[in-house]
Amino acid sequence: MLTLQQIKADPADIVRRLAKKGFDGKEEIDTLLELDEQRRANQLNNDNLAAELNKAAAQIGALMKQGKKEEAEAAKKTVASLKEQQKEIADKLSEIEGEMRRRLLNIPNVPCDMVPEGRTAEDNVVEKTGGPEPHLPEDALPHWELAKKYNIIDFDLGVKITGAGFPVYIGKGARLQRALIQFFLDRANEAGYTEIQPPYVVNEASGYGTGQLPDKEGQMYYVNEDNLYLIPTAEVPVTNIYRDVILTQDQLPVKNCAYSACWRREAGSYGKDVRGLNRLHQFDKVEIVRIEKPENSYAALEEMKNHVQGLLESLGLPWHILRLCGGDMSFTSAITFDFEVFSAAQKRWLEVSSVSNFETYQANRLKCRFRGDDKKTHLCHTLNGSALALPRIMAALLENNQTPEGIVVPECLRKYTGFDIIN
Repeated sequence: MLTLQQIKADPADIVRRLAKKGFDGKEEIDTLLELDEQRRANQLNNDNLAAELNKAAAQIGALMKQGKKEEAEAAKKTVASLKEQQKEIADKLSEIEGEMRRRLLNIPNVPCDMVPEGRTAEDNVVEKTGGPEPHLPEDALPHWELAKKYNIIDFDLGVKITGAGFPVYIGKGARLQRALIQFFLDRANEAGYTEIQPPYVVNEASGYGTGQLPDKEGQMYYVNEDNLYLIPTAEVPVTNIYRDVILTQDQLPVKNCAYSACWRREAGSYGKDVRGLNRLHQFDKVEIVRIEKPENSYAALEEMKNHVQGLLESLGLPWHILRLCGGDMSFTSAITFDFEVFSAAQKRWLEVSSVSNFETYQANRLKCRFRGDDKKTHLCHTLNGSALALPRIMAALLENNQTPEGIVVPECLRKYTGFDIIN
């Protein structure tokens, strides 16, 4: 969440930047500043009462020693009255601080200056394009038909076992899926990321820590009996490792990666664009997570973008990078770059990765800090990215690599699959 210091430093600028995300923040910011005035006034009263209380308590002992019992009894009544007043002020302070936190949690992160204006995906900026030009016959099949033809993914069986959006991978399909996971993890390891195997369910505090709560509560699968959430991404448990942690400078940067299954309800998703692997309720993903000193985070963001680009180039897929406009960004992000691959048979671009810098927004929720040269603690910057999400990568690989003989496996995956063609 935003810090009160950020807001107080330039409230008009915060309101202006929030507007880029389509969030009208003036009323909220004004209310927060008013609440802060109330908080400071009550804190001052509380401090003054504490001083009076200490003075009155000290008088009791002195009066008792002097044998002035009546005056001592009067002083005791004064102390009791002061304690009651102090409790009332403490309760009021707690109420004000709780209201301030509730409001701060519901204000999105402010976009950085590089974020373009815009309200929808149509306003995103294509920043870079690469990869081969796909050349497929006119009768090229979409991946859901290829999956059935070669018996590598069974969507109907998934519906039988669980429901729509839970496919079953079979034979060479399962091995190709596993090959992608291992390839992504190996590349992350080569880039200096430490592999983490996190829990797949998290508690409420973790959901609030990375900003899934309260913003995306309706999109998360919830285990009511245990008050736990199935993770929508490994970002949540991996970043929460550093909740309430003060890092030393020699521990930075933190570079972690994790493979996990991910669950998203995807409420309201329907139509032709969600067929097959295009939009699932359960899917696999390798995530990279970084925690950086603020002055290094944008260089780290470039490194992460280059890492994802390298994966797509190795897989031989056509790709482009989008710099998301304010209206298409997540609640928590300061800037986001989406990577999309071209699905030749569907003739459309499919998102396969989002790489984001959250600046101090998540770190403030997490209380993730580092101790600087000045011996004071400072909020870290957090970043994460998909490297990569598997379903649409699999869809593009199947569609773009189809030949009359079968589906050709990219060279970089063959040592993991043990085969070079699906037929």
